[in-house]
Amino acid sequence: MEMLRWIQELFANYGYSVLFFGLLLEFVALPFPGETTMAFAGFLSYTGKLDFTTLVVLAFAGTTSGMTITYFVGLKAGMPFIQRYGKWFLFSPAKLEKTQRWFERYGSFLISIGYFIPGVRHFTGYFAGIIALPFRKFALYAYGGALLWVLAFLGIGKLFGPQWMGIFHLFELYALWIVSGILAIAALIFLYRYRRGISARLLRRKVKG
Repeated sequence: MEMLRWIQELFANYGYSVLFFGLLLEFVALPFPGETTMAFAGFLSYTGKLDFTTLVVLAFAGTTSGMTITYFVGLKAGMPFIQRYGKWFLFSPAKLEKTQRWFERYGSFLISIGYFIPGVRHFTGYFAGIIALPFRKFALYAYGGALLWVLAFLGIGKLFGPQWMGIFHLFELYALWIVSGILAIAALIFLYRYRRGISARLLRRKVKG
């Protein structure tokens, strides 16, 4: 509850800018409660105090700005810099190894789902830069995942109103499974809807081959 009062005071004093700068700094270095802040902001939009569309735009902009900065830090400075100065970014060797293991398991897709994994999302941008992942590929995964993350947590407050805290804690526990399930269903719907076009394209490639 102390954290919630603190977030409430931030919004009372600084308004929408809390979301942009808070999320940007969370991904760069600052331990900021981004998910709780977004859910509470969504609740404020439910009460009519804030505009939901504006919240989405600012949260997305703050998240992607922070992720992009970390990507270029990792790309330009590389592993030696992170190993030497990572403590200033709360980037301990243990967290680096954890992120590396997740990358080995999920590849670039981790950048999208990493937002929903505690202790991972803050470091995927750095690591993507360190391994010199092409920026276009990084942006595709990072920005797509950011939009899903932002909509999910802002949506909790907006949709569930006074019950947002209970749903928020439940979602935190099972976020990765819920999101993975949604993405799997979306992929199946896409494949079913465009199955004829996909089959025709695969057949053309087979004929050419």
